[in-house]
Amino acid sequence: MFFKKIGVVGGGTMGQGISQMLAAKGLDVLLVEHTTEKLDYAYNMIETNLDKQLEKWAITKAEKKLILSRINKVAHLAELGSCDMVIETITEDLEAKKAVFSQLDQVCPSNVILASNTSTLSLTELASSTKYPERVIGMHFIHPVSRVDLVEIIRGLKTSDSTFDETRRFVEEVADKKGVMIYESPGFVTSRLICLLINEALHVLQEGVASAEDIDDAMRIGYNFQHGPLEMADRFGLDSVEAALERMFREFGELKYRPSTVLKKMVRAGHLGVKAGEGFFKYDKDGDRL
Repeated sequence: MFFKKIGVVGGGTMGQGISQMLAAKGLDVLLVEHTTEKLDYAYNMIETNLDKQLEKWAITKAEKKLILSRINKVAHLAELGSCDMVIETITEDLEAKKAVFSQLDQVCPSNVILASNTSTLSLTELASSTKYPERVIGMHFIHPVSRVDLVEIIRGLKTSDSTFDETRRFVEEVADKKGVMIYESPGFVTSRLICLLINEALHVLQEGVASAEDIDDAMRIGYNFQHGPLEMADRFGLDSVEAALERMFREFGELKYRPSTVLKKMVRAGHLGVKAGEGFFKYDKDGDRL
């Protein structure tokens, strides 16, 4: 299969990152959101991120213009029928994702791979909403997409060998990232481990062992993390972390996955992290920590 045009469904943080990364690799991207406002916001955020790279001399003005020219704003899923692959990256809601896959199944030819960027949901269950479950696969990118050279490739029960092989080729040869094969399990590998680290950091904070700043400094400096666990949670979205932990708690039934009380309180207060401007730390409108 020759990959040239990729559909991205969902213009949130991950959708923006995936679209920008693919466009920078020379692919044409069709970015879909269900409202014009959200689509314009996603495109503007991609441009803002490119401007930051421009300020750091990471790219040129010509490169920025070229990347943006490859990202096409699309209002309807029906327009993705011409894509070589579609990557779904909407919110972690099983029924909403199943609805998207059901629609994609109708508009995309049976040879087109349908991938989900889900971090915790069952690929087998997502595939059950389609007529061709063998072409459904998980492709979990990690934030920030442009800087993390790893993708978890998750096989559902009916994912075919050809779908897996083509997806791995896409990840390693086209996206130029390391693909690791994961058998379906709640949280896969990365989300399962990082959410436990975040949850334990929250327990340490709740017990008064150390401040949020010192907990993050201990892990960031001591273990060479780019961000400490609490800032990671802010960047993932505290509501997303809570939802992932709740899902794993239900699936595994083990207390270690039960979300910290502190996390629940923060979510109830609307302090969701970067997207709200405040979580365990405060952030400006560009997502930079104040």
